[in-house]
Amino acid sequence: MSFGKMPIANGFLSKNEFNQEFFFDMEIGFSEKCSLFQLKDHPTPEQMFNSKYPFFTGSSEAMKLHFQNYANFLKKNYIKKQSKIVEIGSNDGTFLDNFKDTNLDYIGFEPSSNVAQLANNNGIKTINSFFNLGSLDLIKDFVGQTDVIFAANVICHIPDLIDLIKTIDKLLSKDGVFVFEEPYLGSMFKKTSYDQIYDEHAHVFSVTALNNILRRNGLQIFSVDNLSVHGGSNRIYACHIDSCISGDSVGENLKEEKDFGINNFETYEIFAKRVKESKDELVRCLSNLKHNGKSIISIGATSKSTTVFNYCGIDSSLIDCITDTTPDKQNLLAPGSHIPVVDRESVDLNDYDYALLGAWNFKSVIANKESEFVKNGGQFITHVPKIMMFS
Repeated sequence: MSFGKMPIANGFLSKNEFNQEFFFDMEIGFSEKCSLFQLKDHPTPEQMFNSKYPFFTGSSEAMKLHFQNYANFLKKNYIKKQSKIVEIGSNDGTFLDNFKDTNLDYIGFEPSSNVAQLANNNGIKTINSFFNLGSLDLIKDFVGQTDVIFAANVICHIPDLIDLIKTIDKLLSKDGVFVFEEPYLGSMFKKTSYDQIYDEHAHVFSVTALNNILRRNGLQIFSVDNLSVHGGSNRIYACHIDSCISGDSVGENLKEEKDFGINNFETYEIFAKRVKESKDELVRCLSNLKHNGKSIISIGATSKSTTVFNYCGIDSSLIDCITDTTPDKQNLLAPGSHIPVVDRESVDLNDYDYALLGAWNFKSVIANKESEFVKNGGQFITHVPKIMMFS
């Protein structure tokens, strides 16, 4: 299926940059060879991850707590007193901060220089580089000695999966584990949350696809945790082939996906049809509200909302503005749609009748935080799992 012309999801810009704005044809393909759901084309990694990357993990209290809990889990189950740890795509160091005051030897790889600099300024050891075979020269002491390699919402960003897995294979110690969290294809299908698809997400993974690709390149999955984070994710545990025993969760997930039809092209055709229906319903909903004189704001200038606004043709004629707490996005215009992005503190939600959630996966957090909006008669709108209004 095609989503049409799409900008860089985090490419927030000013008016004088309109002429230089980059667009690409966002088309999705399905590989029957390995059951992989992927972008057929995408911007270069350097176009997406650079000195102006505006996403900081530490800006979300929910994610800080999530990574704190997970770091404690790893310390208890996989990390030894003298372990070496590598994080791929470490962002501002939110996860690695949990190891800063220990004797563990850790390092993060972060290609976006502004984010990497923030991490280093906060005392988190971070290399400003893409993670690949060429980067092993930067951490020679870690080769074959790394007990835990961690990544969260990053592996789906990496186009060259073969190079990635070869790099991990060389780094891992004999009994080392590669643990990563990614948005789950099955959850996306069930919720029709097509906004998981954008330039940074070169792939959206099923367990089946990961199992196929990892096994072909020397690694195997030995456990799978199903998570609710980011609207439905999987935490995958992998190791060198034959260095660990696969648990029941692997077979259970593979069977569930087979029963669901994750390997069947028809499943993807059905998804494409539901995406088109969701688009038509959302545009109809917003257009009717505006026709009736209602004012609409959006909460969360997210990568997800970039896909929704551009695919659906939603602009400032339907959405007055977007609020966001990230300073690097404020007082700029949203990619493609050019809807103004403003500081949350600069607007009164009570001036609006409806608020469309750009970060629908945090809808309960947002609803609690914006309870005054609801008390004054405001309603939220979400398009996942269907178009609905709630308060």
